[in-house]
Parts: sequence; structure tokens; C-alpha cells
Amino acid sequence: MVAPQALGALLESTFVGHLPGVMYTSVGSLEVLISDITNDSKQVSHGSMYCCVVGDHTDGHDFAQDALNAGASALLVERKLPIDCAQVIVRDARRAMGEMASALYDHPSKRMRVVGITGTNGKTTTAHLLGAIFRQQGLNTEVFGTLSGARTTPESCDLQRNLWHAANSGVRAVVMEVTSHALVLQRIVGTQFDAVVFLNLSPEHLDFHKTLERYFAAKASLFNKQFTNLGIVNGDDVHGQLLLDAADIETLSFGLSDVDKIEVTPQSHSYIWRNNTVHVAVGGKFNVLNSLAAATVAASLGVDAVDIVSGLAAAGTVAGRYQAVSTDTPFDVIVDYAHTPDALRRVLDSTREVIVPGGKIILVFGCGGDRDTAKRPMMGMVAALGADRVIVTSDNPRSEEPSDIAQQIMSGIDDAVGRSHVSVELDRRSAIELALMTARKGDVVIIAGKGHETTQTIGNRVLPFNDAQVANELIGALS
Repeated sequence: MVAPQALGALLESTFVGHLPGVMYTSVGSLEVLISDITNDSKQVSHGSMYCCVVGDHTDGHDFAQDALNAGASALLVERKLPIDCAQVIVRDARRAMGEMASALYDHPSKRMRVVGITGTNGKTTTAHLLGAIFRQQGLNTEVFGTLSGARTTPESCDLQRNLWHAANSGVRAVVMEVTSHALVLQRIVGTQFDAVVFLNLSPEHLDFHKTLERYFAAKASLFNKQFTNLGIVNGDDVHGQLLLDAADIETLSFGLSDVDKIEVTPQSHSYIWRNNTVHVAVGGKFNVLNSLAAATVAASLGVDAVDIVSGLAAAGTVAGRYQAVSTDTPFDVIVDYAHTPDALRRVLDSTREVIVPGGKIILVFGCGGDRDTAKRPMMGMVAALGADRVIVTSDNPRSEEPSDIAQQIMSGIDDAVGRSHVSVELDRRSAIELALMTARKGDVVIIAGKGHETTQTIGNRVLPFNDAQVANELIGALS
């Protein structure tokens, strides 16, 4: 546990240079001790400061008394509450929460090398590859992201606590996925990055951001002196070009023109970069830009080319990211997290480039429920145009009817080329089995949408389900 601080001292270190009344006001004793900061009343312990964050569906102020009953020493609020306790009143509790958490944990991001990665697709793969490079350099490295926690980017109080634990346990580098939600909801406030990376942008999360312009603005907000002085940007992406023109920090561009002799298989890719042969055990041409992003940021931070090349070679596969399922079948099986139209198009196009003559692409996919419904017909259209056979199934339908989701996907397929090569099998295991039974020598079966996930959410049930594991089980049974 962090050493407790008096509330008054914590406020002074957080809002240094600002007089009380400008950034905050307070009521009650400033001598109470703070040993933790949280916005979850259920996570409060003795000595916590409970942050009353206003959300879309709940207001943290409504749970203030519960937090005090659980042992909270003070409240961070946006309005004074009629409760006899220490309260710090700020205009924006989300922002102040991150700033105060960073101060309480002694600004842990400044004690390590920290890199933030944003973009619609490729964050997890790039973070995995960059982490491998840093480890090759000799740095104890952690990767924060989709594969490490319930949230890709945690709430600011949790993030600062996690960074503090990492620094205290000997971690010397952190590679972090930074989502657009996290940027809008100020989860990275209080974090300093040695560099940040922009990979690409395509329509996603528009149920949250409403427009592509606002989505891009969220991503671009990471490239700000508040967080970093160095940005690494994919210059091959149209939004990357916009960012290069607009960023007020130093930026470096990367793109396919930086490499020569690209070779791609379903299991790996390689190329020549700065007179070095790079080999990465991750298939798909779209992953060339991801490994190149990792190499570019590492080089910009002073990592030797030898360590970059060796790190990429040692990185291995990434769970659910163009993951080749190990089989003895005469056809290939790929599991990928592609759950946006652009990501699915990239997977299909990359597979088409490496498939043997006469081989067919058999695609199994669905769309998640309670999320961004507008992309469903677009996903159907991409699938119908890019695959030789399509099996529409359930993803995580959540509270929606799987058949309704499938119908919306099929509307895009009808608009594209019709249904002659398309079928619907709503049971995901049966859909994968159908694809495997259909596959012949030289074909590639792609199971898309869930990637690394180990569960499937149907209604209020969370059931065990992992695409790669299920595929291996079915192959064993069928053989």
C-alpha cells in the first residue's frame, strides 16, 4: 500500500501553483489521511478517497454515503454534499481523479519508459511486439491492454495504481493500449508517455462518438504536450497524414515505403528494414505496419537495431490476432479479433494474397450485441465480397436476439452479391464445425470477431468459449 498522505498535502502536490478556490475548494478537515483513490464505492477501503464521478447511467454522488460507511476518509465531488466529512469540490471529477491519483502514487509513469498506442486496429499486436523488443533490450516490461484486464485502458485511479505497482516491482517499461473511450473519459490524465503511436482509423464505436470526426478527435487528443513530446504516426493512413499536419508535438512517420522485400504467409511475415532482415511469427500483410510501428518507436527511443530485430523474431504469436491454429490438416485455420469492417477487409485481403491457387476462403463471423449496430450490414458486405463461403453466426449477442443481428448482417450481404455462398448457423460451435467440414486442401478457414476471448455472452449468461480451443477440439474429433 502507498504511504498515506494528509489530504491537504496531497492537494498541494496535485494542484501545485494553483491557489485553493481556483482549481478546487474544500470543506472539512484537510488532515485526514489518504491511502488510495477510487471511483468504485465497492472497492473502497479504510483511508480511501472516493471520487464521485458522474456517468451516463449513474451518478457517483449517490453512493457517497456508502463509500463513507465502507471507510472512505474523504470525497472528491463536483457539488458539495450535505454530509459531515472532508470534501474536495472540483469542476471535473474525472480529470481531478487522475491528477490526484498520479500525485498520490508519486507520478509512477515518470519512473519508467511508457509508450501509448492508439488506433482502430492493431493496438494489441503492436503492443505485444514492442514489449518483446523492450524485453530483448533487457528491460523488465509489462503490457497493459486488451489481453491484460477487464478494460483495455483502466480508469485513471486504477491505471495510476497499476503503474505504481509495476514500478515498485521492478518493471522498467510499460507499453499501453490507449482507447478512444479512455481519451474521452480522461482515463490517462496524470500519465506521461515517452512516445505515443497512431496506427490507423476507420469507423468504430460510433454509437459512443456519434461521428467519425469526433472519433478521430478523440484519438488525436493523445498527441498533446500534456501527455508526451513525441508521436509516431502511420503516414500511410489518411488520418495519420491529418495528424502529422496538425500535431503540436514532434512527430515521426512510418509506412510501407520504409521496407523492402515483404513476404507474408498465414503464419508469419518478413521484410528488409534499415538494411536488416525482420522476421515476425504473425501472419497477415496488415501486420507489417504493426511490426514496423513497433520497430520505429523503439528506434526513436534509442533501442539498437540488433535488439529490435531479435525482439521481433522472439515475440511469437499474439492470442487471437491472425493466430494460426496448430493443426495437421491440409488447410489453414486462422482466428482473428477482426470485429470492424476495415479489420475484416484487411484479414480477407491479406489471406487472399497468400492463399494457394485454387484455395478458398471460408469465413465464420458474427457481430456483437448492444454495440454499434450500423456496422453490421457493412460487415456483411465485406464478408460477402471477400470470402468464397460465409457462415454467419453469433458473436456475443448479449441482450439482443442472435437472429436479429444475423438478419442485419444479411441485409449487407444482399446488397453486395446475394446469398448463394452464404449460410446462417447461429450456434457458434456448430458454425465452426461446418466450416471445418467444408474445408479442403489449400483452403483457409477464418474464424473472426472474438479472437482471444474465452467466453461468449448470451443474454445474462457468460459461457466458456474460445475460438482457437474450439477449433482444435473439433479438428481432433473430425479427424
